[in-house]
Amino acid sequence: MATAAQWIQGARPRTLPAAIAPVLIGTAAAYELQAFRPLNAILAAFVALFLQIGVNFANDYSDGIRGTDEDRIGPMRLVGSGAAQPDQVKWAAFGAFGLAMVVGLALVVITQAWWLILVGLGCVLAAWGYTGGKNPYGYMGLGDVFVFVFFGLVATLGTTYTQAGQISPPAVVGAIGTGLIACALLMANNVRDLPTDAAAGKKTLAVRLGDRHARESYVLMLGLAILLVIVLAPAKPWMLIVLLLIPACLMPAWLMVNGKKRKGLIPVLKQTGLINLGYSVLFALGLVLSRGF
Repeated sequence: MATAAQWIQGARPRTLPAAIAPVLIGTAAAYELQAFRPLNAILAAFVALFLQIGVNFANDYSDGIRGTDEDRIGPMRLVGSGAAQPDQVKWAAFGAFGLAMVVGLALVVITQAWWLILVGLGCVLAAWGYTGGKNPYGYMGLGDVFVFVFFGLVATLGTTYTQAGQISPPAVVGAIGTGLIACALLMANNVRDLPTDAAAGKKTLAVRLGDRHARESYVLMLGLAILLVIVLAPAKPWMLIVLLLIPACLMPAWLMVNGKKRKGLIPVLKQTGLINLGYSVLFALGLVLSRGF
């Protein structure tokens, strides 16, 4: 039976900043629109966290029963390592999804935006379908697209909308930026697992691009995310504060391009998660300061 520490590790806490980042950006965008709603922001954060934990357990379960994780290099997987029974991990995923839906429903009731129920259902289905079901889209190289859409556009713009009832250009730019960094996080994970994924028939985007181009795409996604704020600078000069994040990107970018050993890429996951969190904090700070001047 898996220990509490193993369950926490199985939830993959290093990926959780990717869930918080879009909520911070979306909330800051709402603040700029003079529509900051603290309760709505907190509820959105819990929805994002539960969805992220759910998709992590769902991936653990689905990859585990397919045998994809048998020779995994990265952090321990509950099913693949045999620490937990597949059904236990599956129900942990369902439990997290259930909590996300309950909190999300509370948010819908508060905002009276009932159509968001469909968005929430889409998020859960996308989370499960990444590696679950008969034709998981993560095995077709479409995982990056869905991560960009749901952990970038939907999470950020949804947060802004549930507070302000509208979206704004800064919210869109921030959504694209944090979505790209979330994709970079997934790319770092998939480059590390490239040999085992290819052998298991899991054709991630990294497998399709090949090792070299996959590594280069990581750097490209980080660069685009950070430089995108320049389009907001003419009207909001404080947004250039995001450029302070560039030095933090140099080490993980170097490791991705030059790291030869797959295990050497494991720290890149944590670093990229922190970059996403730092991006969201600086982006939000830039919006707050821009409103003040």
